[in-house]
Amino acid sequence: MLRGASAEALTELSTHVGRSSTTLGDHATLGQELFGVAAILRDDAALRRALTDNSVEGESKAGLATAVFGSAVSDATAAVVADAATRRWTSSADLADVLERLAVIATVLSAGANGTAVGDELFAIRRMIDANPDLRGALSDQTRSPADRSGLLTGLLGDQVQAATGTLVSQAVTRGRGTVDSALQEFLDVTAEALQERVATVYTARELSSDELGRLSAALSDQYDTTVQLHVVIDPSLIGGLRVEIADDVIDGTVVSRLDDARRRIAG
Repeated sequence: MLRGASAEALTELSTHVGRSSTTLGDHATLGQELFGVAAILRDDAALRRALTDNSVEGESKAGLATAVFGSAVSDATAAVVADAATRRWTSSADLADVLERLAVIATVLSAGANGTAVGDELFAIRRMIDANPDLRGALSDQTRSPADRSGLLTGLLGDQVQAATGTLVSQAVTRGRGTVDSALQEFLDVTAEALQERVATVYTARELSSDELGRLSAALSDQYDTTVQLHVVIDPSLIGGLRVEIADDVIDGTVVSRLDDARRRIAG
């Protein structure tokens, strides 16, 4: 969780990313390159500390960032990294984390009007991995090279997903920290933020009609005062009703939940 100066830097840099590219292809390039810069900074602690030293003038740190990365990346990426170097940071590790989040935002923006589909696809892929222990084990097998693990998953997906989704999935597999599942969930949350939406995971015992989904989405959007994107999970064990999770909020109206509550009341 970003705090203080790092949280402020993320907010301001997110605005920079949103206006730094003029075409979808530019956003795609920006995303790819920012992922690369973030990976380098995670591996190079000395460079990371130099770019986040709050005792050094921002202009000097921006010059260092340009000297290191300027010739290897596009002008737009170099500008974002230099801007990041001028900021104050709560922790040096936050710089790489923020650049990765900016990379996700740029990648989602590269999908244009299909940005919402990226979120849907990330959710479906995460569910697929959860339901397939062999695949989950192969993706977490550190004896396999990152390229091998990435190729395994992207090979399964083929051309059935957005290019932006493919980029995010590949990064989730190869970034070298945490699990693929946690990375996909993190990217899914950032995707919703980039689209100025919130994501609700809806657990239901049966498939919901389009009319029911529409009413639920409208009610949640009204409650949270923003567009709410629904990701539906069919779980027959719930018997009936709905369980809705939005970030830390849980709305549980399932039959199983009510039965459990009744049992507790009787036992108490």
